[in-house]
Amino acid sequence: MNKTEKLFRLRDIYDLSGSDELFAEAMRENVIYHYNNCQQYKSILDRKGFDPYSIHTVKDIARLPFLTTQYLKRHSLVTESSEPLVTATSSGTSGKATTVGYDIPTMLNDLVMCINVGKYHKLWSAVPVNYIVFGYRPDRENTAAAAKTAYLFTLMAPAVSRTFALERVNGEYRLAPEKIIAALKRSESSGFPLRTMGFPAYTYFFMRELERRKLRFKMPEGSLIALGGGWKSHYKERPEKEEFYRLARETLGIPESRIFEFFGAAEHPILYTDCRCHRFHIPVYSRVIIRDVDTLEPLPHGNVGIVDLITPLFTTSPLCSIVTDDLGIIHDEPCPCGCKSPTLEIIGRVGASGVRTCAQGAEKYLKEGAV
Repeated sequence: MNKTEKLFRLRDIYDLSGSDELFAEAMRENVIYHYNNCQQYKSILDRKGFDPYSIHTVKDIARLPFLTTQYLKRHSLVTESSEPLVTATSSGTSGKATTVGYDIPTMLNDLVMCINVGKYHKLWSAVPVNYIVFGYRPDRENTAAAAKTAYLFTLMAPAVSRTFALERVNGEYRLAPEKIIAALKRSESSGFPLRTMGFPAYTYFFMRELERRKLRFKMPEGSLIALGGGWKSHYKERPEKEEFYRLARETLGIPESRIFEFFGAAEHPILYTDCRCHRFHIPVYSRVIIRDVDTLEPLPHGNVGIVDLITPLFTTSPLCSIVTDDLGIIHDEPCPCGCKSPTLEIIGRVGASGVRTCAQGAEKYLKEGAV
């Protein structure tokens, strides 16, 4: 069993201080593997003068040259010795998408993580449920990671039914409110709990439509709302959390305590799951660095900057350190939920001009001519 496998099999999924040494060892092992098997990645590290064998502690990881999601949308970095069995793509909201591959080791570690996170947050259940997915039905024409993640969520409890809220019309996806309302009526009368999963924007817009129509449902006990995929292009329409919780309570009869949110990315599919205080605690499978928007240098905790997500999960591509388009802040203060892991707060996305500025800075950082 290699270091990454050991890391993903830790029982305490939020013991960051206790897993620092193993995490550093797993990162060192992973970076060396990609360095030896991906010429483009080797060129990046060599040009930056970074020795992958120099990773000994988690502090050393901050020096690891990173890639950006914008860069990965235009460049495909493949580790030659790994053969992907499944591929997934990012949302491609900027018009371009990143394709990531999963080989057997990556898939197994990802599965173990999902099992452990689901256990911790009590998401696994033997009770059959009705599912409404506020997203796309995964098929050959749709390889989006969000679609696959939403479908996998429907495996956490036996499915009585699955209703997909988005329908393809003339090549475009549109919300189908009448189909969702019919599914809600069936679920309410079935006696089985309802679980919704999908984009928070679509979930919010639909609940707002229910309120406009003066429709009220009382979902069976045990029902929950799960949110994932972020607000994307709808970030300006994002409501206060209290407003979202009010709508869920009044239109579906689902209390705040049964609303779960996930954060992640196609390029970094680690499950950041909010606690009962609705905070994203950083799990042992990753570390997060907040970088200055202008200089891209690491910032102390408590400062707002660009989010850099770090994990040794992938063996198919060198997705070891990924700078996103998200603005975030890491909090060290104790959380009322009792979890001692620091929390990651996502406060927004960099605007279009900001993305270009950061991308230009990253291009200079990476010295693209060398890859």
